[in-house]
Amino acid sequence: MKKLFSVAFFALMLAVSLIPASAQTARVRVVHASSDAPGVDILVDGNVAFQNLRFKDYTNYTAVPAGMRMLSINVAGTSTTALSLPFTLTSGVSYTFYAFGKLSNSSLTIIGTGDDTEAPAVGSVKVRVVHGASTAPTVDIFVTEPFAALPSTPLLSGVPYTTASHYLTVPAADYQARVTVAGTKTVAIDSRRLRLMSGTVRTIVAIDPVAGGSFDLLVLNDVN
Repeated sequence: MKKLFSVAFFALMLAVSLIPASAQTARVRVVHASSDAPGVDILVDGNVAFQNLRFKDYTNYTAVPAGMRMLSINVAGTSTTALSLPFTLTSGVSYTFYAFGKLSNSSLTIIGTGDDTEAPAVGSVKVRVVHGASTAPTVDIFVTEPFAALPSTPLLSGVPYTTASHYLTVPAADYQARVTVAGTKTVAIDSRRLRLMSGTVRTIVAIDPVAGGSFDLLVLNDVN
């Protein structure tokens, strides 16, 4: 099994207007991955930083002030706060912060990863997988050529919710990612054909379904 790490609980902010020109900064991106949450506004230290971010929306990386901040996530256009917590950003580090879980069962949370935004060599791609589907069990992840049979051994095995892989460097090509219930060949999520281009960095996120739907994958463009 490839080495995994459990992502820590952090928070997020995104607002160039809040950054003094002389401030030391981190780079931050935000992902709305809570399938039953409405559009949200992101407030930092009481100031609206992002408005009406919807399920599956994600932002570009944006420079933000390093240091301790207070984050609030409000229902879009209201003063109703779904989640509020402090967080710390380190200068020079790139982060992605995800809203995972569900409002309906009070499991909404913010998960953060430190990101690798250095492009790989020509002909290669860096890719990482994040298990963000709160209603899915522990999973195995298979990556193959498109539409090939599942091999006997997964690329990543026994991956629990809120866990991310390290970035793996692989040849640029077309792939197929399939997520199964751990220890089985029962496919819960299927990327079908997934084109990974030379010199890019990608994060693939397993996410919960909307009501009546299926689990899904969200592919984030970390670089290019």
